Amino acid sequence: MNDVILILQMKQGDEQAFDKFVRKYYGDILSYCKYYCLDQTEAEDLTQETFLRFMNNIQSYQHIGKAKNYLYVIAGNLCKNHVKKWKADCVEKEVLERKLISDGGIPKQEKQIYVKQALEQMNPELKEIIIMFYFQDFKLKEIADILQIGLPLVKYRHKRAKEELKRLLGEEDSHEPGKDDGNI
Repeated sequence: MNDVILILQMKQGDEQAFDKFVRKYYGDILSYCKYYCLDQTEAEDLTQETFLRFMNNIQSYQHIGKAKNYLYVIAGNLCKNHVKKWKADCVEKEVLERKLISDGGIPKQEKQIYVKQALEQMNPELKEIIIMFYFQDFKLKEIADILQIGLPLVKYRHKRAKEELKRLLGEEDSHEPGKDDGNI
């Protein structure tokens, strides 16, 4: 069903429309939140909070672009706040003990853990680009729209983010994470 119709129905108090809306986007938002926190329960809580905030502000919501983009903005803000709180509570950060090597026989799940740990060490602006591009399959233009920044800045951050991720993972080659090999 079209988001415009769902949103109009939600503004009128239609709970079934809200259920349809949540089912439509829940998986995407949950997946996005998982890359910000390593804990499944925390990711689920952040996802639920995203939809609660959307619903609490539904009456003032103006459907200009995609509702999904607005959900990503809410989720991104919640995740960033969660990371800040987590970092404030955590005095020591676990350092990567081993480097990810391209064909070292490391199982896929272990590679994913290394990538998530590397993401935790990245600047939030760069981390967000990596998550949205490689794990959410957004185009650079879509990322620019969601973050409300220019496309040249998104391209610059994308380049810097790839370099930073490679540095954190100890990769020497120019292999891009996630896009080509499906290892992430």
